[in-house]
Amino acid sequence: MQSLRDLPSVEQLLQTDSVALQIESFGRSLTVQAIREVLQEARAAFREAGILPGREEIVQQSCSKLKQWTTPSLTTVINATGVILHTNLGRAPLSAASMCAIQSTASGYSNLEYDLSKGQRGSRLVHAEELLKRLTGAEAALVVNNNAAAVLLALTALARRRAVVIARSQLVEIGGGFRIPDVMRQSGARLVEVGTTNRVHLSDYEQAIQEETPTLVMRAHRSNFRIVGFTTEPGLEEIVQVSHQADIPVLDDLGSGALLDTAIYGLGHEPTVGESLASGVDLVCFSGDKLLGGPQAGILLGKADFIAKLKKHPLARAIRADKLCLAALSATLNHYLKDEVEREIPVWKMIAAQPEALKGRVQSWLEVLKEGSIERNLSTVGGGSLPDETLPTYVLSLDVPDPNRFLSELRYSQPPVIGRLEEDRVILDPRTVLAEQENALLAAVRLTLATIRKNR
Repeated sequence: MQSLRDLPSVEQLLQTDSVALQIESFGRSLTVQAIREVLQEARAAFREAGILPGREEIVQQSCSKLKQWTTPSLTTVINATGVILHTNLGRAPLSAASMCAIQSTASGYSNLEYDLSKGQRGSRLVHAEELLKRLTGAEAALVVNNNAAAVLLALTALARRRAVVIARSQLVEIGGGFRIPDVMRQSGARLVEVGTTNRVHLSDYEQAIQEETPTLVMRAHRSNFRIVGFTTEPGLEEIVQVSHQADIPVLDDLGSGALLDTAIYGLGHEPTVGESLASGVDLVCFSGDKLLGGPQAGILLGKADFIAKLKKHPLARAIRADKLCLAALSATLNHYLKDEVEREIPVWKMIAAQPEALKGRVQSWLEVLKEGSIERNLSTVGGGSLPDETLPTYVLSLDVPDPNRFLSELRYSQPPVIGRLEEDRVILDPRTVLAEQENALLAAVRLTLATIRKNR
């Protein structure tokens, strides 16, 4: 009859060849932790069921734990949803040049804060600033770690304990519960709401400026939804004119960071950074990982005196961009300067992809899989950009017995494949599948189809 005395000790297990291999792979300390946990679980199970695992089973269980503990939870996935800027999937994939810049910068030392010409300490702020100034014509620029941080810094540095005027129609919430009113209050600014949810007039701004003597007027672009119907709102140029007449600066939270005209690609027009600067705003901020197509970053452009105040504020250090972000962002900006956006930046490759080319890709998938059908469908931009705007596409449609289970199995592939469910069919959109991922996608789909058939 078995008893707890039959369980091998940690030391006994450490002497075995199989555990020695684990130590070689995972280190002694972590291996000991795994063995102790397995033995503890075995004792608890024995008290309930009266059965003890053998030595080999204990070793296998400890190995499983070690693999689980040391496998990163963040991993590459194949996005077959057709949502180009998928926030849950990391938004914009980077260009080859951006990834090369990251690897080069990360693999050794860099001149992050060293002036090579002077041989002395320099500033990390210069690396992307010159590119942004040349690209947009702005007087100055500053890069922080995301656009929420950019808004927080601008409001904290320029409007702490002062009034900031903003339209009620712009008090938006975006992904993750981030709300414009909350970040404004966190900055210490006093929120002055004007107009109503659906109608804001220029006179509302004029009245608030007269009565509140604000230190800043803010416009927040609604990049993730639209208000339609009985609506009105003054243009940015009108807001700037009224504000500047009272000597009050304007901050434009543009969000999506479009440098190109999206209407050229059959989409609705998304306000661009250039248009914002041309309207006369003093500061404009936007994301680096949305329509810009670069790494996560918050970018501030505008008048030199305002950017200088932001650079000097203590909060700027807490939210500064790191060397990898600056390397990737600089490489991305160079694509714009060299007029190679559609050829090099994945987001814009996907936006520019023509339906017939996508249809050809699906046809090649069908030749391999011998399953499914080609269907017309729609891709979306996503990521808090161009709400309700779609792009025509062709997709692979799979009619399988249990589509939810099929999608679940795909998510356990290596790498995981993320598709979508539509009218009880599995939909895979080639627009968002990178060319180098196609073989892995097809292998995962083929294996999942075989698994589903086998278990029916």
